Amino acid sequence: MTILLYHDESYLKEFDATVTDVVDGGVVLDQTAFYTGGGGQPSDSGTLTADGQEYQVTGVKRADGNLVHQIAGDLPSTGATVQGVIDWDRRYLLMRTHTALHILCGVVWRDYGALVTGGDMKPGEGRMDFEFENFSAEFVEELETKVNAEVAETRDIHAHNLTREEADQVPDLIRTKINLLPPNIQEIRTIDINGLDLQADGGTHVANTREVGAIKIVGHESKGRLNKRIRIALED
Repeated sequence: MTILLYHDESYLKEFDATVTDVVDGGVVLDQTAFYTGGGGQPSDSGTLTADGQEYQVTGVKRADGNLVHQIAGDLPSTGATVQGVIDWDRRYLLMRTHTALHILCGVVWRDYGALVTGGDMKPGEGRMDFEFENFSAEFVEELETKVNAEVAETRDIHAHNLTREEADQVPDLIRTKINLLPPNIQEIRTIDINGLDLQADGGTHVANTREVGAIKIVGHESKGRLNKRIRIALED
């Protein structure tokens, strides 16, 4: 099983690992700082270097119970020691984007009690769907003001691991309309934006809300009677 280094250190940009398996189109490592994708956050890209040769990692996918670092062309051999380097500019922008969506979700839940029905992101942009019956342009403007006020609060952000029993005792830990956590998962990773938002989450985040920067709501639309979409973008 691949050790997920990013769960303990989101800011880890480089790491050493050993190739444990070579498969069609990629390699499996004993440990990795490449985010593997999930929860709307795309997987990381970057490079692996072994014996002076550099390999471009275009993404990470799950296949047959393994995490495969996808590489086009030649592959390092099984047993090779590799140095991994994350495409940090892309990753950090995704971290800021992911945290921005959690701030949005935290404000919407705290002030309006709306559940999440979907979400997605790419570097610098994201969208989240909520169970709203209706809302107005004035509401969206108010929401943008509230979200940016939380950024300005410079709230610290921490990751924790809870047992399934502990997680089941936390109210509102699962903010989605459908609980997506399989019953066989017995350890739950959480992201806690101090004083605002605590949710089960396996992604990467910044350490403080101030790192997110200004959040702009760039679009809103109805996706059904009880499903409304909010689109955000981060300002430079």
